[in-house]
This record gives sequence, C-alpha cells and structure tokens, in this order.
Amino acid sequence: MNSKTIVIGVIGADVHAVGNKIIDYALTQAGFKVVNIGVLSTQEDFINAAIETNADAIFVSSLYGHGELDCQGLREKCDEAGLENIILYVGGNIVVGKQDFKEVEERFKKLGFNRAYAPGVKIETGIEDIKLDLNIDK
Repeated sequence: MNSKTIVIGVIGADVHAVGNKIIDYALTQAGFKVVNIGVLSTQEDFINAAIETNADAIFVSSLYGHGELDCQGLREKCDEAGLENIILYVGGNIVVGKQDFKEVEERFKKLGFNRAYAPGVKIETGIEDIKLDLNIDK
C-alpha cells in the first residue's frame, strides 16, 4: 500500500460500470486507496469525495462520448473547493466520433486535466503515470 488516495468514477449520464470496476481493481492491486463513486457521477460528487478523503488524484472515466462536455469547469470547481493541487486524469471514449487524439488531449489539458487517455489505453499506462505524478517509487 502506498497511502495515496484516488477518487474514480464515471461522469455524467454514463452508466458504463465494467470499465469502472476494472480501473478500481487495477488501482487497488497497484496499492492505491481507491474511492469509487460509481456511475452517473457529477463533478460535485468527484469533488466532495476528494475533499472527504483528502485524495491525491481524481480519475474521471467516460464511455458514452460526452466526457468533454461533462468535464468542462471541473478544474475551476476543484480550485474553488481548495483542491488546487489535485491531479486530474480522464480516460475512455471521451469525445463523440473519431477525432485526432492529440487534438482531444490538448483540449482536455486546456480544461485543466493533467493527463488524458485515448480509448483502448491499458490501465497499466495510467498506473505508471500516476506513480510518476505522485512521486511513488516503482
């Protein structure tokens, strides 16, 4: 156990629970304390869970394609809630249709996310990035 806490969940009107369970399992196996807020989660749900658990990071997933819309303003709300230093991740099928992911990633970084992951990226990639971002020895 590395004592780092990560809030995970599926944002917006999205009910895709399988990927959420896989992320929960993989992060737990990697030694993180996982706070899984489940599906159909609002930005406020993520923020409240992060405040209550003193989380180090928030990992937002979305599969139904509206992640970009659902994530707008999250960084600002985190800052307003006193979570200026929380690391934000987003992954899954986060935009509608086939788009150049480099452009998608840039848009999410402009929204204040530290990292964005394309559909099909393995959770192990995210775990390595989280360890790097949170200064956890491998």
